[in-house]
Amino acid sequence: MNKSTLLKAVSFCLILIFMASCSLPDTAADNRNKNVSGSSGGDKNSPADYVNPFIGTRYFGHTFPGASLPWALVHVSPDCQTAGWTYAAGYTWADNTIMGFSHTHYSGVGMTSGGDILFQPTVNNKLQIVPGSADNPDEGYRSRFSHDEETASPGYYSVMLSDYNVKVELTSARRVAFHRYTFPETADANIIIDLGHQIGTAPAPGDSRIIIAGDNRVEGYRNSPSGMIYFCAEFSKPFLYYGTFDVSRSTPESGSGIFPYKSGEVGERIGAFVNYSTSENEQITACVALSYVSLEGARKNLEAEIGDGDFDRVRREALETWNNELSRIEIDGATAEQKEIFYTSVYHSLLAQYIYQDADGKYLGMDGKVHEATGYDFYGSFSCWDTYRSQHPLLTIIAPERVNDFLRSIEAKVRDFGWLPAQHFANIYRESMVGDHLVPVIVDGYLKGHTGFDAGFVYDAMRIKALEKPKPPVPLSSGRSGLEYYLKSGYTPVDKVTESVSNTLELAYDDWCIAQMARALGKDDDYTLFMERAKNYSNVWDKDTEFMRPRKSDGTFLEMAEGKEQEIVEKDGHRYYRYFDPLLVGVRPNRHYTESNAWQYIWSVQHDVEGLISLFGSNDRFNKKLDSFFEMDPAISGPKYIGVVGTIGQYVHGNQPSHHVAYLYNYSGEPWKTQYWTRQICEQLYRPGPGGLCGNEDMGSLSSWYVLSAMGFYPVTPGSPVYSIGSPMFGKTIIRPAEGVEFIIEAENNSGVNKYIQSATLNGEPLDKPQISHGDIMKGGRLTFVMGPEPNRNWGRRQKSESGSE
Repeated sequence: MNKSTLLKAVSFCLILIFMASCSLPDTAADNRNKNVSGSSGGDKNSPADYVNPFIGTRYFGHTFPGASLPWALVHVSPDCQTAGWTYAAGYTWADNTIMGFSHTHYSGVGMTSGGDILFQPTVNNKLQIVPGSADNPDEGYRSRFSHDEETASPGYYSVMLSDYNVKVELTSARRVAFHRYTFPETADANIIIDLGHQIGTAPAPGDSRIIIAGDNRVEGYRNSPSGMIYFCAEFSKPFLYYGTFDVSRSTPESGSGIFPYKSGEVGERIGAFVNYSTSENEQITACVALSYVSLEGARKNLEAEIGDGDFDRVRREALETWNNELSRIEIDGATAEQKEIFYTSVYHSLLAQYIYQDADGKYLGMDGKVHEATGYDFYGSFSCWDTYRSQHPLLTIIAPERVNDFLRSIEAKVRDFGWLPAQHFANIYRESMVGDHLVPVIVDGYLKGHTGFDAGFVYDAMRIKALEKPKPPVPLSSGRSGLEYYLKSGYTPVDKVTESVSNTLELAYDDWCIAQMARALGKDDDYTLFMERAKNYSNVWDKDTEFMRPRKSDGTFLEMAEGKEQEIVEKDGHRYYRYFDPLLVGVRPNRHYTESNAWQYIWSVQHDVEGLISLFGSNDRFNKKLDSFFEMDPAISGPKYIGVVGTIGQYVHGNQPSHHVAYLYNYSGEPWKTQYWTRQICEQLYRPGPGGLCGNEDMGSLSSWYVLSAMGFYPVTPGSPVYSIGSPMFGKTIIRPAEGVEFIIEAENNSGVNKYIQSATLNGEPLDKPQISHGDIMKGGRLTFVMGPEPNRNWGRRQKSESGSE
């Protein structure tokens, strides 16, 4: 080659290198955008293309990005850390190391639980059996990763473990998680199975067990704080080497707790390892079935759902399942970001109800015995203080075929447990949130026509719980908090009951719900009794301060703080703050209100808004208080509380008690303010990307609020088949509650500025009140709004009562 030719060749190579380097930033940016958006890139033609499972993983949304189906038992996802409230879902966007991939996660809860049965592939000639720290991943089996090499979409998650050059992919059937690991060429490919791993620090109630059951199968059970979890895992390739480990046992001979070629282990911090020699880009799959019933149940679940074990087939089927569910709502006239927020909200709303029965219908009941769900799915968790407000009502619209299964599950729990539980997880009932909120879930479903359960039996259980304390063997703690005082005085006193004001208000609402079902069942005396008790909210009303104020057992209101230093009173094992401060949230067990203050709880009379307005004396006084609520300083009195996030004034969208409040102007003659504030909340407190949620997702509660409000309506009073109208976000929304049925919502002239309703028609007839019925939606039809930039103060001022008469 002559010199001239050589120079030309070098020049050409330099040009190619320069062009490649110039393209790198754009490629990296595209990749980051792909990962953050959760999309696989390209044209977006289906609802699932807009879903971003990473929304809510930053800050305290507590969502998880892993693979799952709706109405599923398995929820497989990466865990970055496990200790502390921040890691309630095991993963946060701020992390850059992954411990492994576990199979149980709750969507957005404020508790640390789950993280069971962790799998982690590694490449290392030194076997490591502890995860190590995020600060020093090399001391354990965890690995660094980059968001540039991570992606998630409905039913699928993948990430490159950069320390091992292993690509991890996850997909899922209902009871079986499918892992696919792409290894480099190595003689040291390992898969670690850690049964000591969990989210949270609750002590294990007993030993776990792991068994090497063949040359490609590992099975066993984990004795977790939330109950026994059985698993059966089948691998696509026979093991080269295998063994067990016990982190808590270090033998004097080896100086470690590793036991090569041992076929089983029992203990609290145990696990197993399997080893392979792999070629470049060789893929190994692991199919992991879970059961809450038995090891045999896990085996049967694996047999029922593994099929041919084809990862790509399962992934396609998962995507198809999600698209079918997400297509129950179609929106038009929305930006790409709005579609991302909306369809991810639908995704999270559908993700949050978990089945607990095996493929053969068997489930572990609240009595600790095995029962069988015949002809329905059994749901083991009801986070009902969070979900009764919007998530369950949304599902009566977009998943009505599931509602009878929820109600039959509740019926089964009552029969198994001998008592109506309240909020609970994993079919285990412990101390619960305030109120008795399986009641509105039951009543709302029943009054919307879901009668495929023994309504009389369940009604009797609600009635008994509202009137009596539980009898052995049901523990007293399973009864309504402060029931004896509530029955005697019509309120729960602050010097006897924790969160006494909230407790009074929420029990009054629950009693109203029972009254509605009593009337539907023809129980007139019960209807009268519980409607009278539904007025008990007025017993904590203080007309001088215009707050629902803590009241003591002697009938006097708690003394005002008025600049005094707050103190804690302790008597007979009960503790409470001595002074009433409307801005004080405080901490349990001292606080007067549940995760809120007096400003936030004054509005919790959603069953009798007209009655609440009458306590103020006029619409005008009520509206002035409501105006102040949204416009005042968001600061609260110390100690600060983590749940006070997503604030507009004292309105706190990051916690549930405020969620209906923006709709209350519809009852007090100023519906244009409902239109203003609901639109403001949608636009200000829901964003694209990992930081898009302003608080705990709480099993679909934040997301379902957005789905409903973005469509333009909201269930202020679950238990009444009526929805209050806000401000629709999109030009057109099509709801498909059943096959062949469409309810179409059109918002003419809609825009970010044109947020106010000028006029409305329902099926061509003028609609002059800001509400629609559940029946209007379910039978199909057309709701049309004309929108404008200024309020029409004459539209919607006539509000028909949502309570009782509907």
